[in-house]
Amino acid sequence: MLLVGFLTPVAGIAATVGYVAVGASLLQSLDPVKHNNAFTALDLSFVSAALVFLGPGAFSVDARMFGRREIVIPRADVHLDDD
Repeated sequence: MLLVGFLTPVAGIAATVGYVAVGASLLQSLDPVKHNNAFTALDLSFVSAALVFLGPGAFSVDARMFGRREIVIPRADVHLDDD
């Protein structure tokens, strides 16, 4: 679902929870090789959490179905007072 951008927040949360669970279970092992795999899983959890916050891309299924969301920052008129 994350690959094509379909229901990105839901899939990202599921991936984050899954990667955290895998990373936590591998960190409990005494084998140092498994610790490297645990840190990789935790890194992937951060990437999937970032996808939750950033949302789908412009060419995703979500953008096609629900429309693209753009952040529009209004221009502020700044008036300087000359005293």
